[in-house]
Amino acid sequence: MLNRRVAVALLALSALAPLPLLAQAPTPAPATCAPIPLAAANGVAARTPSAATAWGGPRSDTAATLSDRVVAYTIDAELDPVKHTLRGKQALTWRNRSAQPVCSIYMHLYLNGFSGPGSTFMTEKRASASGFRSNVATKDGEYGYIRLDKVQQGGKTATWTFVHPDGGPKTDRSVIRIDLPQAVAPGASTTLDIDFFDQLPRVVARSGHYGSFHLVAQWFPKIAVLELPGERGAVAPRWNAHEFHLHSEFYADFGSYDVRLTVPKGYVIGATGQLAGKPVEQAGKVTHRYVQHDVHDFAWTADKRYAAPLVKTWQGPRGPVEVKVLYTPEYASNAEPVMQATLDSLAYFSRTLGAYPYKTVTAVVPPYGADEAGGMEYPTFFTASSTDDVTPGSINRFMLDFVTVHEFGHGYFYGILGSNEFEEPALDEGMNEYWDQRMMTERKQQLRLSNRWMDKLGIGVSLEPFGMERISANLHDPADPLGNPSWGRMSSSSYNTVYSRTATAMRQIEAQVGTPAMERAMKLYYERWKFRHPNFADLQQALAEGSGKPAIVNAAFDAWIYGTGKLDDRITSLSSTEVLPQPGYRDYKGRQVLVDSTQMDKAIDRRRKAWKAAHPNAKAGEGAFPYRTVVMVRRDAIKPAQTLRIRFADGSQRDVPITTQDSWQRIEVVAASKAISAQLDPNGLLRMDANRLNNSRTLEPQPAAARRWFGDFNALLQSFLALLATI
Repeated sequence: MLNRRVAVALLALSALAPLPLLAQAPTPAPATCAPIPLAAANGVAARTPSAATAWGGPRSDTAATLSDRVVAYTIDAELDPVKHTLRGKQALTWRNRSAQPVCSIYMHLYLNGFSGPGSTFMTEKRASASGFRSNVATKDGEYGYIRLDKVQQGGKTATWTFVHPDGGPKTDRSVIRIDLPQAVAPGASTTLDIDFFDQLPRVVARSGHYGSFHLVAQWFPKIAVLELPGERGAVAPRWNAHEFHLHSEFYADFGSYDVRLTVPKGYVIGATGQLAGKPVEQAGKVTHRYVQHDVHDFAWTADKRYAAPLVKTWQGPRGPVEVKVLYTPEYASNAEPVMQATLDSLAYFSRTLGAYPYKTVTAVVPPYGADEAGGMEYPTFFTASSTDDVTPGSINRFMLDFVTVHEFGHGYFYGILGSNEFEEPALDEGMNEYWDQRMMTERKQQLRLSNRWMDKLGIGVSLEPFGMERISANLHDPADPLGNPSWGRMSSSSYNTVYSRTATAMRQIEAQVGTPAMERAMKLYYERWKFRHPNFADLQQALAEGSGKPAIVNAAFDAWIYGTGKLDDRITSLSSTEVLPQPGYRDYKGRQVLVDSTQMDKAIDRRRKAWKAAHPNAKAGEGAFPYRTVVMVRRDAIKPAQTLRIRFADGSQRDVPITTQDSWQRIEVVAASKAISAQLDPNGLLRMDANRLNNSRTLEPQPAAARRWFGDFNALLQSFLALLATI
């Protein structure tokens, strides 16, 4: 037995060394190939739209394939559910779309993000003051990794080395460069034969095991994307390969997957794509084959505790879609709500964006103890959340429905559009959140914050979906532009605003351009960029063109997507006083006559009495003399044109434009009656306003503000829980 102190020292040293058989000594790329650089480590959102021909141009519905298939994966894998390991053999075929030979490629080994404290993922997790998801700790024996045992091209061994494209710790092993024995000519394809081994972690984020439950995601060696000039801001060929960061998710080429999964008999499987043929049983093991084209990832689950799946068929514009819900017995009550939310999502997204193009959808309800596996999306396959309370109208039911809608929606924004979740996470998470909440609004689902005691007291609060988003968007102090990458942000809290702040910004654009215009624009965006990896500038261009309101769209993108603009117009004072005649000299028949204060007071009194006699039913604030109303508006940072509405005692109102780019604007209005209130943005068009409580003033104190503060507090709490459930 080793001395404990020596053992600890050896373990510490081993954490700095490569895992066994994981890497080979690198060899220089052949001199015949010009090196292709990596995408910048901390780039900001490109403001140049992609070329019309990017990714082969728009995908026609009459095209032979949905996507321009760049890759093809054929994988055979066997799961050991006791040791939580997996052995795989993979044939990866990749096509060189560039006009130059390629001698080195880059691949992601995502599972190494969970290999130990030295990974980029774990390093950032420790540094995250505000935590990550539910912040489950990884204990000894619960780490996971992926190991390459063989990489060959045409029977010849390729060499590889770990690289750190984003300058992460040298102990990170999430990206490798493979130097090929033979260059890949322009337009040609090559096949790599790869043997690999996975040790799945205890599920802490996105992938792993808990008991017999296994969520197997980001589990195979995955080639990075070679971007060409005119694609997502690239001006020359570049490899888009980033380390596996705490908040980053994924980005890959579209292609085909043919995957054989072998598990012990009795285990139920759910996976990306369609089951091809009947499972084959041999020696107590069962092999399932799944095939799916025109996707950019593949994930699956296996558990011996799954109940018989709930299966229904949805008749969509492109034919029948098999919808399956997998669940364990303790959450049988969740199956129907998840199924219904998935069916409703299929209908809503197909109607508002474009027809669902695949033949399957599989939703997984995580078992008890595996909450960290919930709220994650993969093509045609996602994990929902789980709850003990599915009572309609309850908070837990709202969250179950919302997470289901959210994860299905990723199938469009992350899946079909293929957004780059490394560099532009808001283009997926935020745009998806925006469209999800539109659906929840159409479903008339509100977040009800109450219990039976609150209901008895009449203080229960219901929040509409976008109200919840606005309050949790950190509008008062944004730290990072929404268009920034998923890493290098001030904090996890700042990253989390890519959900709610993006959704709120898009809701503001919709309010300003009009709902029909926004819906036309989003359909244009989807139709133009499906299966083509758009960037934010492509979205901006589609929204500006489709809405017909480029000035509004461009200003919003400058402020929120590319900048950290803050909007906080507010009313700082309101007064409304009678305009009375004043004593002094008056011109009377060509000469000056002095009217003193006593005479003027008597004249005013006579006129008031006469007016009151003629108007016996007049309201308070109406009288013989007009009123001068003065409103002071202060403006900070972003100053969009908006409206000030002044309401008067006689029931009338007047709208005044607020257009100054100075820090203040004084409005003076003379009207027949006294003002009773002034309100900025009366139609609620400016959703990005950091503080709506200072948008209005009345001349008399109003108790409504206190009730609104109570609602804001409860909304903030629930929005925080919503973010945790959907990250």
